[in-house]
Amino acid sequence: MTKLPRRSLLEGLLALGAAGCAASATATAAGDRPQARPPTDAWQGVRDEFDVSPAWIHMTGFLLASHPRPVREAIEALRRELDDNPAHALEAHEDPAPVREAAAAYMGAGAEEIALTGSTTMGLASLYLGLPLRAGDEVLTTVHDHYATHESLRFAAERTGATVRKIALYERSSAATATEMAGAIEAAITPATRVVAITWVHSGSGVRTPVRAIAEVVARANQGRAPGDRVVCCVDGVHGFGVEDATMADLGCDFFAAGCHKWIFGPRGTGVLWGRAELWPMLRPSIPHFGQEGYGAWLRGQPAPPTTANMMTPGGFHAFEHRWALPAAFAFHRRIGKARVAARIHALNRQCKEGLQAMRHVTLHTPIDDAISAGLVCFEVAGMSTAAVVGRLRERKIIASAAPYATRYARVAPSLLNSEADVEAVLREVRALA
Repeated sequence: MTKLPRRSLLEGLLALGAAGCAASATATAAGDRPQARPPTDAWQGVRDEFDVSPAWIHMTGFLLASHPRPVREAIEALRRELDDNPAHALEAHEDPAPVREAAAAYMGAGAEEIALTGSTTMGLASLYLGLPLRAGDEVLTTVHDHYATHESLRFAAERTGATVRKIALYERSSAATATEMAGAIEAAITPATRVVAITWVHSGSGVRTPVRAIAEVVARANQGRAPGDRVVCCVDGVHGFGVEDATMADLGCDFFAAGCHKWIFGPRGTGVLWGRAELWPMLRPSIPHFGQEGYGAWLRGQPAPPTTANMMTPGGFHAFEHRWALPAAFAFHRRIGKARVAARIHALNRQCKEGLQAMRHVTLHTPIDDAISAGLVCFEVAGMSTAAVVGRLRERKIIASAAPYATRYARVAPSLLNSEADVEAVLREVRALA
């Protein structure tokens, strides 16, 4: 892969992203499949920021990200600083405010609403184990959610005596609708329900849930309830975070957990947990925080104050250079533009879904509708196991994956690392499996 001249912190990517998105949008609006671009297409400058091997077509960026150049450089500079003088570096960067402020600016939230974690799983566990559940309370979740959500809820229920109930949001993922999914939640809420735990984008099917509509269902259920009986709407947001152009206010939920080392392209081992400012005091931390709120109270021999978002950031020692470098990842996205990122990813995924849908030997499980899908495309090939499909694609230098669920579909995820030509290559190889 030919590298373009280096720029300071993505200079020029904004224009590159705009041009590429406009071209894709024009082709789609005209009803035609976007045509493969020459190697130096308008998005090449973005792709050149990554050091992924050009020998492969990478369709699993949603799993664990390659660090773009600004993130790599930030990590390395901070690592050198730590190696040169660890104690001095720790003192210089111990205030998490710059990281929280960068996350808040990207999420359209307040820095005081954000806790820093190491992953989506850590955020979900901290959240669900911290909720003040009681015996007789009910947690409502779905059969479509990931192991991390189900297990975190199970742990919380075992400790509190609450119960967990799982429902289906749709019968067939490819035909799911926003109305059907929001309606399923509305019909399932009972007087005992205290938590609605959902996932923004289902990694087993590619379905994007209507978080805003579900949050409105929860808000209606809370009308007339006492504060201690209110329902909180909690979201595993990892596969929409870094894909969709949405703020926390747009989503309307109460808590939101996501890792930053997937679609955000952040340093590996980083994540965020956002919550409404007025709701943080209801949570109970499970890992001590080393900030002034908790640690300072301990030094003074005083009771711990009401929980804040910062107090939900686990204390102890971490991969500090990775956490401190996280603002570079948010800057990478913001320089390109959240709307342009979303449009680009949706255009590539639309191209992929339409191509797969046209193949008689393929069953597409992800909705065609952009409003009910994001950056994951799940499918089956007639007469072949998912493992065989993934293996055959890998033989052709295409990295796909198998969804880690009881029902395993093959998955590809066109992202900013890919071109229209990459998508066409995937379609060509799947077509050859007939």
